[in-house]
Amino acid sequence: MALVIDGLRKRFGDVQALDGIGFRVEPGQVFGFLGPNGAGKTTTMRIVLDILHADEGSVTWAGRPASDAPRRTWGYLPEDRGLYPRMKVLDQLVFFGSLYGLPRSEAARRARHWLTRFRISEHADRRAEQLSKGNQQKVQFIAGILHDPDVLLMDEPFSGLDPINVALLKDAFLELRDRGKALLFSTHQMEQVEELCDSIAIIDRGRLLVSGETRTVQRQAGRRVVRLGVAGDPDLTWLDAMEGVRVTRSGLDYHELEVRDGGDPEGILQAALGRNEYVTRFEIADPSIEDIFIERVGVTTSDERTLAPVPAEAVR
Repeated sequence: MALVIDGLRKRFGDVQALDGIGFRVEPGQVFGFLGPNGAGKTTTMRIVLDILHADEGSVTWAGRPASDAPRRTWGYLPEDRGLYPRMKVLDQLVFFGSLYGLPRSEAARRARHWLTRFRISEHADRRAEQLSKGNQQKVQFIAGILHDPDVLLMDEPFSGLDPINVALLKDAFLELRDRGKALLFSTHQMEQVEELCDSIAIIDRGRLLVSGETRTVQRQAGRRVVRLGVAGDPDLTWLDAMEGVRVTRSGLDYHELEVRDGGDPEGILQAALGRNEYVTRFEIADPSIEDIFIERVGVTTSDERTLAPVPAEAVR
């Protein structure tokens, strides 16, 4: 049982919005769907939900066409909020739950549970338009999961949330994952991807650039990252003589170095100690998802962007 997206193609007029997109999301997995604005993420989600129809390709769930799955299989958190602004929060959550066949009493029970968990139970009888954007986002999330879907698709779920509410939403993600749900979400907040996602896909202009397990994608980048902290205000020009090493970022208390194939991360430490430097930090890591995203999308930006602009109403 898995959500399998295979060879999706979609054209809007002269614009090829999706060009052979394909990946797989397993139950019990959090999947990060990444790309710049206009990449085709929202279009892909809408095809999965049978809101749009692909020109080519298929979407299956548990080996059957996704369109044949019961509607309650799917949960959706759109980027544009779909709440009724003048309707009370609890009333509309009960209404949304009833659309998926939940008895009103059960929908109300579940809604109150999640409102309490997200620390907004006092807003149950307020109109949605009276809530902050962050609290509206939490209500929208509750609406997407109230019927206990097998697959949850979320478009920028962390948008408008402060750090406390981000933490609450992350906890909910992990609980749903541990209950065997398949979660797919898009975001521009790469630190959330590294923390939460088992696997990722990066797309740009409707084309798949990278796909796979998050750690595998990082390891296959062909380079390592060294974070080197040295006391005082050192002269790091000695690094110029080291093969495959360059300083990519300088912070207040450490420098980040890129080590390409052929470079020796351990040699950096030995060289620093050999110069009698007082090393305050030394860490070897894989490149961040943010660095990989910028590198891969940047290549596309400079070398491949010959397509017409994508209409804002078609894809994001």
